[in-house]
Amino acid sequence: MKKKLLFLVATFSVLVALTACGSSESSGEGKTYTVATDSNFKPFEYKNPKTGELEGFDIEIIEEIADRAGFKVKFETMDFDGVLAGLQSGRFPIGVAGMSITEERKESIDFSIPYYDSGLVMMVPIDSDIQSIEDVDGKKIGSRQGSTSQTYLQKQTEAKVEAFPEIVTAYMDVKEGRLDGALYDLPNVLYYISQEGDDKLKTVGDVLEGQSYGIALKKDSEIVDDVNKALESIIADGTYADIYEKYFGEAPTEKWLGE
Repeated sequence: MKKKLLFLVATFSVLVALTACGSSESSGEGKTYTVATDSNFKPFEYKNPKTGELEGFDIEIIEEIADRAGFKVKFETMDFDGVLAGLQSGRFPIGVAGMSITEERKESIDFSIPYYDSGLVMMVPIDSDIQSIEDVDGKKIGSRQGSTSQTYLQKQTEAKVEAFPEIVTAYMDVKEGRLDGALYDLPNVLYYISQEGDDKLKTVGDVLEGQSYGIALKKDSEIVDDVNKALESIIADGTYADIYEKYFGEAPTEKWLGE
């Protein structure tokens, strides 16, 4: 009886050890994670009008991360503030939406290492008398609900802030004269002006609050390390640079070129 008990204990110990070894490569190996994202933030994430499929810089980055980390992803689209709320509540395990890493957000959300450097810039009509952020007090300035630009305007200025679920609504209102300006992330502002500005829009002033984007994950996520390792390898082997050039039309800065 004693020998049989010792045999069972030994067998159980071996099984535990094998299970531990099998799970050491990736905590999310083989799992499917829902990724909360926006669908109207070019060139980071948007729906192709012809196919209805999600495309963009963020989409290709997270798909590449998933492939290297050994898990699968499916996407669910919503407004930006819904992405934030879903991550904070734990409803969604992953979020990609050009999300800036901030100390306030890190209290309720985990982030990967940075994968993009950004900042805020002011968009105004081409004939505007606004020259910088110093000139927006009392003006009607658009932003995106839940964004760092909305927070900046509310805390740092006395502008009449109008926040929208989709930032493109603010851009169109500036273009049509319904708003005096809009404050938002530099790459998205520049993309809209180049693609839809019709020579009616420009940027003014300095880039504010240099920020980095990160892959957002629910608090205490089991896959933070896996995501970081995959992201580091994407940057190191030049895959990041290829994806960047595809969506921005130029090579990234040296920081993102890998070795």
